[in-house]
Amino acid sequence: MLRRRQRASGERPHYVAMIGVLVLIGLLAAAGSTLESADPVPRETPAPPEAEGELEGETLTLALSEEPASLDPAFAVDRAAANVVGNLFDPLVRLGPDLEPEPALASEWRVSEDGLTVTFLLRPEARWSNGEPVVASDFVAAWLRVLSPELESPLASRLYGIRGAAAYNRCTERCDELEEAVGVRARGDHRLVVRLTVPQPWFVRLTALPPFLPVHARTVSRHGEDWAAPGTIVTNGPFVLGGRTESAISLVRNPRFRAAARVSLARVEAVVIGDARARVQAFDEGTVLALDGSPLPEPELPELRERREFEAYPSLQATTFAFNLVGIADVRQRRAMSLAVDREALVENVTGGGEAPATRFLPEGMPYEGRNAPDSPWAPEDGDLAAARAELEAAGAVKRRVTLLHVDDPDSRAVALALAAVWEELGLETVVNSQPAESFLDFEGPLSRDSVDLYQQDLDPWIPDPWPTLALWSCGAASNKANFCSAAYDGVLAEARAAESTLVRSHLYARAEELLTGEGGALPLVPVYRPTYTTLESLQVQDTFAVNPLGQIDLSAVALD
Repeated sequence: MLRRRQRASGERPHYVAMIGVLVLIGLLAAAGSTLESADPVPRETPAPPEAEGELEGETLTLALSEEPASLDPAFAVDRAAANVVGNLFDPLVRLGPDLEPEPALASEWRVSEDGLTVTFLLRPEARWSNGEPVVASDFVAAWLRVLSPELESPLASRLYGIRGAAAYNRCTERCDELEEAVGVRARGDHRLVVRLTVPQPWFVRLTALPPFLPVHARTVSRHGEDWAAPGTIVTNGPFVLGGRTESAISLVRNPRFRAAARVSLARVEAVVIGDARARVQAFDEGTVLALDGSPLPEPELPELRERREFEAYPSLQATTFAFNLVGIADVRQRRAMSLAVDREALVENVTGGGEAPATRFLPEGMPYEGRNAPDSPWAPEDGDLAAARAELEAAGAVKRRVTLLHVDDPDSRAVALALAAVWEELGLETVVNSQPAESFLDFEGPLSRDSVDLYQQDLDPWIPDPWPTLALWSCGAASNKANFCSAAYDGVLAEARAAESTLVRSHLYARAEELLTGEGGALPLVPVYRPTYTTLESLQVQDTFAVNPLGQIDLSAVALD
């Protein structure tokens, strides 16, 4: 199975983590748009709820492929951590299966006409697990904590769309002044007002991600680095932390969650099982009822696909190979090279991890309404060698010896060699080179004429909106090394960012994609494949267990039949 490597967006997608009821029995014993006026709510601190004994409801056992790096939302950089904290804490919004924002702790939100101010209305019934009310100032404190230069959160840049956030996070002097200038304010207990640097139609969706979650400030202050430990952590989501070891995590339904009545599960027992075959074995033995969407064992995948319990969920990720347009200047040669790739055969015989052929630039799971751009005529699923030869013959200038640069790991090399073999059938010689991931294309500016002709470009969008992904190809973008620059393309992106109508934006996104990979597009890249989240799920949970395109799992929606 191909691993996730350097991405054009620079960061990894988010995940979940949980399993293993038997391992954690001992730990469980330790668990214990009109905006209203803001009426103050007393910040009293009731005693924590008494031990509940056996909770009513079922237990979900879940297998995680890795131990969460941290249960602190400011450091939830891996998918397992992001999924655990996403179920321990209640965000302003949650993302549905289509990645559209749905009300969560915020009952509603309003965006100003100029797109620069977003106001969230918080539910007055929201409570921390210790009984205190959750108020707007909790979000202000949490976001400023993530941005604090002293904390050095690796996720701080995700808040840079907020006015003053980047300056505060990077400050070396006058930090108190810069903190005060960050554009997030509590207007009473139930209104949170956010001022943005520029209009960001996707901002509301971002608040579903870990660095935007609230944290209980007094707990953090009192316990320091140990604030997220069992017995100490205070949360506000559908579950509380029942216990944790290096190999297991226990979550217990939170009776003080604002919507506790709709949470079916009493417990989630997650066991960390790093080996893919061992995860499948645990499922077959009934130790776990579901896997977390991490790669299944490649040799067994054809057989696993035939099972009723198998599910494959689309992701927003993709592996593409970008052209150096001054090296391979004729669009007909670029079309020929893309047409020749049999993507279906490649994911079946080379990657082998359940990936899906990529037949366009934007993934179908990206949220936007209206007309989607059609699949690229130059990226057929099963390739078209005859059409490829015809395009190459029609090209005015053909570069017969091309160079390809891939990330230095065995899986990437296997894909690169497969592409070289395909292009050999067109009469092209491909020189395959590699570069370590940590320094891959680590220079400013586009490629020169004498540099590589193609380079691997892995996409892993963490923003659930097409604009940032399409912006990777705008003139002067740091990720755009290909010498592609189109005033028409940049103009469409500018219109899309300013468009108030979602329908208008979706049409503009489709137009932008057509300029890239459509029939008359410049085709600066070859789409190859998209990773998927493959799981085994017991039929008891299959109707309610799901992994969304960002890799998130909402455990509060899971029920056992």
